[in-house]
Amino acid sequence: MKTEEYQILLNDALARNETIVFSCKCRIRYSGRAESFLDWGDRIIMIKNDSTLLVHQPTGNTPINYMKTGSSYTLRCEHDQLILKSQNIIQKETMEITISKMHFFNSHKLEDGQVIRVSGTEEDMSNMIYNSPEMIEEGFKPVSQEEQTKYGFIDVLGVDKNGILTVVECKRYRAELSAVTQLRRYVEKIMVSKGITKVRGILAAPKITNNAEKMLKDWGFNFVSIKPPKYLEEYDKKQARLDGF
Repeated sequence: MKTEEYQILLNDALARNETIVFSCKCRIRYSGRAESFLDWGDRIIMIKNDSTLLVHQPTGNTPINYMKTGSSYTLRCEHDQLILKSQNIIQKETMEITISKMHFFNSHKLEDGQVIRVSGTEEDMSNMIYNSPEMIEEGFKPVSQEEQTKYGFIDVLGVDKNGILTVVECKRYRAELSAVTQLRRYVEKIMVSKGITKVRGILAAPKITNNAEKMLKDWGFNFVSIKPPKYLEEYDKKQARLDGF
């Protein structure tokens, strides 16, 4: 297909407000957030129906460059090359893509009104602990969730079997030093706000680093290994495979 034909295809797809995906050999000049130049190479370019533009290299999941929503597009042919220019006046950004060869081109009117459901968050962990307090330890009784302090919200506040007020801080990934210092701030704030001298601190996470565990013990806190719930999993990974029988 000739350069002029791709120009017509692109213009028609832009006019119909379609999502456009094509791969090409190109070079790119950009001016806006910074000044950049990307020399000749094979890229995948996507223009969404909100006029967002993304430029991807053959590897990696992050675009090498992009234009934000609200951008406008013009096309011209020069010396058997197709030049796609994008401008965003509000953002004060400009991108010029010089295309020497098209590898593939596709466009389609896409619709998607769904909202992503995220599972396994720290809020999910605190809800799970609140509903199943024995996961922390025997005799633990939650009294509130999202208790507000000057430094943020405490995930679960409760009392242990001895009636000692206990702060539980949840981390969905491996707990590091920052999680321990955060827990300490919450414990100290609760001691001041409640006017008491003894408050326990428990860090709940799937794993903990060695340094964080040492700091936790030095400050007299405890660690409980708890994995966040994964409500959206379709299969239990521990389930026996058919070929195992």
